Amino acid sequence: MNPASSAPAVSSVIASLSALPNFDPRAVPVAGVDDALPPVPAAALAPAALRARFAQPPAWTPEVRVDPRLPSSAREPTRAAVLVPIVLRDAGPTVLLTERTAHLSNHSGQVAFPGGRADPGDRDAAATALRETMEEVGIAAAFIDVLGHLSTYVTGTAFVVTPVVGLVRADYEPRPNAYEVADMFEVPLEFLMNPAHHRRHVLDTQGMRREWFSMPYQDGGRERFIWGATAGMLRNLYRFLSA
Repeated sequence: MNPASSAPAVSSVIASLSALPNFDPRAVPVAGVDDALPPVPAAALAPAALRARFAQPPAWTPEVRVDPRLPSSAREPTRAAVLVPIVLRDAGPTVLLTERTAHLSNHSGQVAFPGGRADPGDRDAAATALRETMEEVGIAAAFIDVLGHLSTYVTGTAFVVTPVVGLVRADYEPRPNAYEVADMFEVPLEFLMNPAHHRRHVLDTQGMRREWFSMPYQDGGRERFIWGATAGMLRNLYRFLSA
């Protein structure tokens, strides 16, 4: 996809702060909400419209691309891919997300897309995303129609992540890997593509000014706190669909 200068950039990069001791992103005050930006129209979120957008992508600029590297992350960058799984529900498309288990070494306990590091045998980022999705949540490639991908996103833990966007049949049967996935849930795509639900946070720590988005979603009586890299990639999807 060809980036252009059509979208404003965030004043600073988003931070992945999960390695900081006693850090709770929910406790950081909200610096602003982007309710002045227009939501992506519902018609543009229909399956046919999504297929058409990825078949002929517009000129657009990713808003968030790189996290500051965390002090605890000294390794070389690692290629990875995630699936942005848009589930085709009758009531409207949703995005399938996972909650990572607490014992994982990277981004433990956070809301995430299914995905992970590339294997040498993976043909491309889509192959990585599909393989990891099968391993993490048990959704086979036969249930997924890959539309395309967004620009890479570099996390503070040195993963160079390609977000692969795909449509998922609603009759998928979830089989989460209990070692990696504590929970699975879906959020309406319309909710996520409305900037009135995009909150900005700012924190000065360790000599750095860190900024990130959050998109808290009330799932029944439970808050699903979407933030950091996952929220950053969703924000880029918003910019892509609204370009």
